[in-house]
Amino acid sequence: MEEKQPLGGRVLTGPFLFFMTILLVATYFAVKRFIFGIGFISNMNDGYPWGIWIALDVVIGTALACGGYTMALMTYAFHRMEYHPLVRPALLTSLFGYTLAGVSVLIDLGRYWQAYNIILPWYSNLHSVMFEVAVCIGAYVLVLWIEFTPAYLEKVKAEKLLKKLNKALFVFIALGILLPTMHQSSLGTMMLMAGYKLSPLWRTGFLPLFFLLTALIIGFAIVTYESLFSSVNFNLPLETPLLSKLARVTSWILIFYMVVRMEDINLRGYLPLAFNGTLQSNMFLLENTFLLIGLFILIYPHNRQNPKLLFFAASSLLIGGCLYRFNTYIIGFDPGGGWHYFPSVPELFITFGIVALEILGYMWCVKRLPVLAARKPGKAAKTELLTE
Repeated sequence: MEEKQPLGGRVLTGPFLFFMTILLVATYFAVKRFIFGIGFISNMNDGYPWGIWIALDVVIGTALACGGYTMALMTYAFHRMEYHPLVRPALLTSLFGYTLAGVSVLIDLGRYWQAYNIILPWYSNLHSVMFEVAVCIGAYVLVLWIEFTPAYLEKVKAEKLLKKLNKALFVFIALGILLPTMHQSSLGTMMLMAGYKLSPLWRTGFLPLFFLLTALIIGFAIVTYESLFSSVNFNLPLETPLLSKLARVTSWILIFYMVVRMEDINLRGYLPLAFNGTLQSNMFLLENTFLLIGLFILIYPHNRQNPKLLFFAASSLLIGGCLYRFNTYIIGFDPGGGWHYFPSVPELFITFGIVALEILGYMWCVKRLPVLAARKPGKAAKTELLTE
């Protein structure tokens, strides 16, 4: 098993203080929401009972947190242990992403003080897909914290407790693969309830499959981002060989997704809707354009060896995958009755604050806990990128 080590160094850097400022502004609006009610700061209404907090912080946010799921699937389910150096950093991003998605749900709930009812058996609706999503995400957050506990135990040198936990860790790893598979697909199932209110460009029985596939695609993009970000900002050698192998697998997932998605729309006779010039059609084209750009980069083996092209491919897949989910929940949804929705400034700032908190948590953890694998001396990332 490779050695991991904290990076050390000063925590209160310029970027850290910048994100801290955003978090403070978001906290101000969040406090107002809890004091005066959700209607005081939000533009949500009866036509749009969910808004940017659900679409971005939960539906997209949990997908952005699927780096841990993606790497656990590749490393443990398919027994590709060469990816193991990428597991713990990806697990850290997943931990913060899923935990803060849960926080955003509490902000979004009208009667947040009754959120505990979800764990009371006499209030459970076993036929509800929303119940399944809530239970799975809640359980996965707990699993993620347990999976990340060895990093803290290594830090405090609690070797006996670490050995005991490692013996049982395979159970939590298995749950860490099962639970996201269930709730990521169920996030797609939820929009089947919208029926005719969802545009045919997104309304399909394949929604659960498409949401699961986009979770894997976005998970790859986030792992690539995290690796390149750490390498460049902390001046470490690049992990291009590992990212290249992961990109090859992702390209096949992406090909399967695009073929099934386009053929599904074509066979149902709705492909002409993609070219009628409406906001929905333009957003549909935009989402798939970004995914195709990422695919065209990754499909060539030589491109997968270039960290700059890997970055551009990950960027395209990240935008395209997130747009698919955003379009499904916001753009493609039309409740009728003249209802409209656009997020308010406080809504946006609370979302920015949640993202800022994730980044702050990541920056602190990699400097104080053994998260990143110890890398052999070599050309630092900034130097390597400049010489290409």
